[in-house]
Amino acid sequence: KQLHKVERDNMKHLTASSILVVFFLTPSLALRNISDSHPLDGSVGTQLIHINAFRGTVSIRDNNVLSQWDGILDYKNALFVAKLFSVMACVLAKMDQAIFPSLDDIGMALRRQDSSHYPSTHGLTYTVLPSRIKNLAQYGILIKDLCRDVPTYFAHQQKEGTALAVDPTSCFAIQLLSFMGLSICGEIPGL
Repeated sequence: KQLHKVERDNMKHLTASSILVVFFLTPSLALRNISDSHPLDGSVGTQLIHINAFRGTVSIRDNNVLSQWDGILDYKNALFVAKLFSVMACVLAKMDQAIFPSLDDIGMALRRQDSSHYPSTHGLTYTVLPSRIKNLAQYGILIKDLCRDVPTYFAHQQKEGTALAVDPTSCFAIQLLSFMGLSICGEIPGL
């Protein structure tokens, strides 16, 4: 009987040790797989870029003094948001994933520190709509946190070749690496 009790105690310790090893090893393996699939951080020119392949997002911070902005490309929900510091407002739009660069394109550009061989979007234009978004939480925590404490508006992508009925001086130009140029145009209400 004494031998069986010692064996049971040893098995309990062995089982507990195995559980601890699995518990501590699993998160590190998950993080390793994510970081192996895409470079997580990089910079090109004045832009700092963070790719989170697991969430399907790219975060951008452009520190250009003439056009400072922060943005998020949310590939899982097909959303693009830009916080424009010159007007202290956010603009949220549907992201046409057939036109926007993929996560892999952005990752390759960061790895090579050269995005000149990727096709340009040749200036997508978005028009700001007058209605303010009341509930940012429905678009996810990243967008909610980015646009906290500033008014947020929807924007609609203009079809290529259609004339804009807005003052071109009301446009804010942003650039992602060298292959994605966007213009966000229109008056932001209340400013």
